[in-house]
Amino acid sequence: MTASETTSITDRSGLTRSFVWLAATATGVIVTNLFAPQILVGLIGPALGMSARQAGMISTLTLLGYALGLFLLVPLADLIENKRLILLTLAGTVIAALGTALAPDAKWLLAGALVLGASCAAIQMLVPLVAAMADPAERGQVIGEVMSGLMIGILLSRPLASFIADLWSWRAFYVVSAASVAILSLALGWRLPRLQPAIRVSYARLLASFWTLLRQEPVLRVRAWTAALVMAAFTAFWAAVALRLSAAPFELGARGIGIFALVGTAGAAATPLAGRLGDRGWERALLYGAHVLIILAQVLSVAAAIVGSQACALVLLGLGAVLLDVGVTIDQTIGRRAINLLRPEARGRLNGLFVGLFFIGGAIGAAAAAVAGPIGGWTTVCTAAASFAVLALVTDAITEH
Repeated sequence: MTASETTSITDRSGLTRSFVWLAATATGVIVTNLFAPQILVGLIGPALGMSARQAGMISTLTLLGYALGLFLLVPLADLIENKRLILLTLAGTVIAALGTALAPDAKWLLAGALVLGASCAAIQMLVPLVAAMADPAERGQVIGEVMSGLMIGILLSRPLASFIADLWSWRAFYVVSAASVAILSLALGWRLPRLQPAIRVSYARLLASFWTLLRQEPVLRVRAWTAALVMAAFTAFWAAVALRLSAAPFELGARGIGIFALVGTAGAAATPLAGRLGDRGWERALLYGAHVLIILAQVLSVAAAIVGSQACALVLLGLGAVLLDVGVTIDQTIGRRAINLLRPEARGRLNGLFVGLFFIGGAIGAAAAAVAGPIGGWTTVCTAAASFAVLALVTDAITEH
């Protein structure tokens, strides 16, 4: 038994329900920093005299920083004592958020966005640590509960940022974020267990092992592939739905679109149940069901564009959004459960790879929506999103993992 395994077992007594929900809250709060720039960019650009190109880089650099954090910082969880690493990374999140809030010009703002995105990778250090504390028979349930916080944070990030910016200013969002993360860091510092990795290798060799892990672990390859596909469907839908809601027959304003986004958070309720069922051996059935739900969600979303009644169309589109989010959260929960049941000594690298690869899927989904929208409108966007889910369903049928 490795030292990593020994530490995780002795620390299981600290895995209380309140601690799990603390971790879920922390992941939800941290992740808002990644998606809030998409709604704040319209305020930040004019305030700092940025060109359209510079303003467009705010969200891009935040997400690029996150990707760098996944591949360069998260693997450190396999080298450095985990509690210390998480708290240091969260301290970086607080400093970067404050730096972004106080940025006097475009140069400092963009630099702050990059560092803030990278430090948000603390999410992917926290999730596997909590998973390591859980008994293997309950790991899916625990991951599902933490993931519910993450998904709610993703879906609430845009309306929350819009609300705070309307109430005060765009700088206030980053101040509130810094304060919230600081408070959560204090709580986590009190509750997090120490987890000292057993391996002793250089950082360079650790990074070089990414390809080896991907080649040797078929579960990682398959689950990362379907996670990337469903994230592509998710991103394609949510990247285009605001424009759809602003057009006929909906004709919603910014507040109405924000309320619609709140409806989507109902899908996060599926994550704890998916985790529990996964622990009971229902992984395959859940994956099939998740991918079918995503396809059905796109069918309903297309139907919403056909019906004449505004109320009926809104109900259909709202139901489609909820089913999409349920499908995505189930796939993510089952995937993360499978990944965290693999090598304990490589937990950081496995999670970094898994999230990094499905993050690429999200970028592809956003690009697909940007191309499909001008070509064929909303129906083409939904068709593209459904096609990603069909590929995931085919993967379910032809693989054993």
